[in-house]
Amino acid sequence: MISGTSHLVVDATDHVAGRLASFTAKQLLQGNRVSLVNCENIMLSGSRRNIVGEYKKFLEIGSIINPKHGPFHPRRPDTIITRMVRGMLPRTKTSGIEAHKRLRAYIGVPKPLKTTKKTQFDKAKIKRPAADYVTMAELGRTVGWTE
Repeated sequence: MISGTSHLVVDATDHVAGRLASFTAKQLLQGNRVSLVNCENIMLSGSRRNIVGEYKKFLEIGSIINPKHGPFHPRRPDTIITRMVRGMLPRTKTSGIEAHKRLRAYIGVPKPLKTTKKTQFDKAKIKRPAADYVTMAELGRTVGWTE
């Protein structure tokens, strides 16, 4: 793994979400800036019915007093993965807060990052055929994301 203060651009296509989030969190804590591109192509392992059902149940959690007070649940693929990475950082400590500020997640590839070299985490890649997974885009569309 790379350490120090470098800028990693990770092509998240065909990566398992949890593994990608943990590798990303590790890089952020080491002081690297990380940009995740193609977040809509991140894979979630499990059956479509279970993943969507669990996420819809998660969306039902709200405030007792007034829904405008939160909690606010992400529906876009880039914000879902950002939230997953945040869960793997010590977000109440200064190191975790600073690490989270170094993370950027994008749907597609933005113009400034098109020419940069993109890396992938080999241990986070899917091992079965892509049909056995659910993409973040599918989950997002099912729970209310409008592209």
